[in-house]
Amino acid sequence: MRLTTRTNLAARILMACADNPGRLLKTAEVANLCNCSINHTAHVVQRLQAEGYVSTIRGRAGGFALARHPEEVSIGGVFRVFEGDIPFAECFDEKTNTCPLHTACRLRRYIERALDAFYHELDLVTLHDLVQGNCGLSALLSLKPEMPDDCRP
Repeated sequence: MRLTTRTNLAARILMACADNPGRLLKTAEVANLCNCSINHTAHVVQRLQAEGYVSTIRGRAGGFALARHPEEVSIGGVFRVFEGDIPFAECFDEKTNTCPLHTACRLRRYIERALDAFYHELDLVTLHDLVQGNCGLSALLSLKPEMPDDCRP
């Protein structure tokens, strides 16, 4: 199993937002922090905004920020937004499935159960769990000059 780049980037963007509360982030600065293209970052931010995870303000003085509290952002929910429309295997897409074993194969059911377990585990994780007190992450994603109070010795 492998996550798409956009799912990985969505998690990075949300962690950057959570680690910089009260600040509008710019697409270019987050792309730099997350080591990806501005264009790819903009597309993911647009999707996060459409799904209500971030709010955006257009224009020169604009940017984006979390639209929810980090405790309210389920990582499983975020992953479903970006991975849910991608079939895990050929047989999961009824329109393009050409597998000759489809009617008799039992593997699909086991894969479905494994995917359900995967998402269930991620549903238990919030954005808050990923960033709270994570001093190493703050050092990498913070756009503030000093570390948060909970990271000081």
